[in-house]
Amino acid sequence: MANNKLTRGALVALVVGFTLTVSGCDWQGANSLPLPGTAGSDDGAYTVKIEMPNVTSIQRNSRVRVGDVTVGNVDDVQLAGWHAVVTVSLESDVHLPGNATAKVGQTSLLGSLHIELAPPLTEPPAGELRDGDTIPIDNASTYPTTEQTLASVSTVLNGGGLAQIQEISGELNAGLSGHEVEVRDLLNQADTFSGSLNEQRDDIITAAEGLDRLASTVDQQNAVLAGALERIPPALAVLDEQQRKLTDTVTSVGNFADSANRVVTVSSQDVQTNVRELEPVLRELGNSGSDLTQALGLLPTYPWPLENIPKFFKGDAGNLSATVDLTMGRLDRGLLQGTPLEGSLTNAETALGRTEGRIPAVSTKNPLTAGLDNVAMRGTR
Repeated sequence: MANNKLTRGALVALVVGFTLTVSGCDWQGANSLPLPGTAGSDDGAYTVKIEMPNVTSIQRNSRVRVGDVTVGNVDDVQLAGWHAVVTVSLESDVHLPGNATAKVGQTSLLGSLHIELAPPLTEPPAGELRDGDTIPIDNASTYPTTEQTLASVSTVLNGGGLAQIQEISGELNAGLSGHEVEVRDLLNQADTFSGSLNEQRDDIITAAEGLDRLASTVDQQNAVLAGALERIPPALAVLDEQQRKLTDTVTSVGNFADSANRVVTVSSQDVQTNVRELEPVLRELGNSGSDLTQALGLLPTYPWPLENIPKFFKGDAGNLSATVDLTMGRLDRGLLQGTPLEGSLTNAETALGRTEGRIPAVSTKNPLTAGLDNVAMRGTR
């Protein structure tokens, strides 16, 4: 009887203790209670938060492993926005870099889920993971679960076209039968083409690098291109308004070209003849060389050569000595030569008993020394 009372008292005390424990925490099943003796429950343990995109079936008290070794457990799982925040407790002797990664893994196909912590694979380790740190969502992911694997296999076997492989194989066989030579030639051409591409890989890489530089240049000129694109629509509107005139202009140019073509076609022989006849003239002009340019220098100062002007004119006076022959014979040869009246003046002069060159020449004196000469003559007298 005493033993029964003791048993009942112990049971009541156990029920009361369990009730008090449950009332002091957020009850979400048996996993919401901490389990004694689990990894990460020692005095030196520290906690780390992990932002997970998907926790699948992770529960409290799930294991946390590093290199297939259990080093802690999950203390809490909360929802924050569109992702979950998992709080884990790690043993004091666990040392991980500050950029460690976290994944939801599974021990086997039908095994339990756990959190797998590891150093990063795509970048060197940096820092050290400490108490209160958070592993960001960029460093967290999940392994495919058994359900996802089976669903993918089911998709391949049922709706992925695996059942049609035999039909595809039969159709390929029917399509290639009787065309072995063409298929072999196609494969040879494909091999030649791939070989040529392989030989031109340096040029292809150079062209790709040139396109990259071009894209970079275009990106640097983005503001200029934007301004040009803003000005293009008004210009296109003007062109649209002038479409009829532009069309008429192009038509007129076409008609002119057609007319010019007909003219050139008809007069091609004459043009060729003129070009051939111009050839000796141009050749003689080329042969004249400096003589032509020197002769042209006489035109502005005729009848005095340009290079002798400083010798003729000194100050405001110039020395000039001229012989003027106005006999009819000279006039006949100078004015009437080559005309029907050629020789008439010469005949008249002969009839008068006068001959060419009988008129005495008139001498002129230097106007600068004429006065001095007169004074000298007077003194002589």
